[in-house]
Amino acid sequence: MKLVSFEVDTPVGVFRRIGAMRAGSIVDLNMAYARLLAEERESRPRRLADAQVPATMLEFLQGGASAMDAARHAFDFVAQDASLKGPSGETIIYNAADVHIIAPLPNPASLRDFIAFEDHIAATSKRRGQPIPPEWYKAPVYYKGNHRTIVGPDYSLPWPLNTQKLDYELELACIIGRDGIDVPERDAAQYIAGYTIMNDLSARDIQFQEMACRLGPAKGKDFATAIGPCIVTPDEIPDLASLQMIARVNGEVWSQGRFGSIHWSFPQMIEHVSRGEAIYPGDLFGSGTVGGGCGLELDRYLQPGDCIELEIQPIGILRTTITGHNKRSREEA
Repeated sequence: MKLVSFEVDTPVGVFRRIGAMRAGSIVDLNMAYARLLAEERESRPRRLADAQVPATMLEFLQGGASAMDAARHAFDFVAQDASLKGPSGETIIYNAADVHIIAPLPNPASLRDFIAFEDHIAATSKRRGQPIPPEWYKAPVYYKGNHRTIVGPDYSLPWPLNTQKLDYELELACIIGRDGIDVPERDAAQYIAGYTIMNDLSARDIQFQEMACRLGPAKGKDFATAIGPCIVTPDEIPDLASLQMIARVNGEVWSQGRFGSIHWSFPQMIEHVSRGEAIYPGDLFGSGTVGGGCGLELDRYLQPGDCIELEIQPIGILRTTITGHNKRSREEA
């Protein structure tokens, strides 16, 4: 399935829901399951559906395999008759154009971003006049980002922090779907609920200033991390290594890469993170930047008004537009 989070306007306010994409439409999985339960003569289908297939993504992921199985069952049930309504006449299938698609996991339990592509760390180390640190080959290294500043597809990002070197980073991310601790690499794939595109937006000048103090990154990245447009379940991507990764700025291709060039795999990341430390449903793991996948490697940075599109199929395109003006552009105006 391709899972999304969306907002829908109603006469009593805006409601946030989870759904699955289906041929230009979105199936409300919670309501679809409620209708299925009603068909099975359950006396309180809405209440049971809220417990088994919750309406928000983090709660849904916390339901584990049983919630995912129930959602698949509901999705297949609705696919047989697109005219179905909820137990009390509620909408089950929405036209995608009639709702607001937001980040598929707007409130991850945590955010860890790795630096797992050798080509990327080689290029960035070279720019500093340094070799790749030998420690990089010993374990997958990551930083913990701000999991409360997640933004979704088609987001307009105000120019942050008066930076002069605003950058994108082309990444794939996995979402954890099960609790675990001391998870061995051989079992780790079972802990992945799905994959999404991630743009680790970075203010490079601020990032490197704070990291000169041997901590961070912090302010240089914590203003926003974009993910989306959906979470694709692992059964939809049988060969991760074959995924092509593309970044465009204003329609021009700036970066291209292949996920198969990664050095540290997601199962290796999961094994490393879970060593003596629990992982939880809704934890977000970024792969780090694919080789050539950011402006830092190109010595080319974003400007106000730029539209960045990160594409990884079959997930889709994650689009971010930069708004406002940086300090230098105002001074030069």
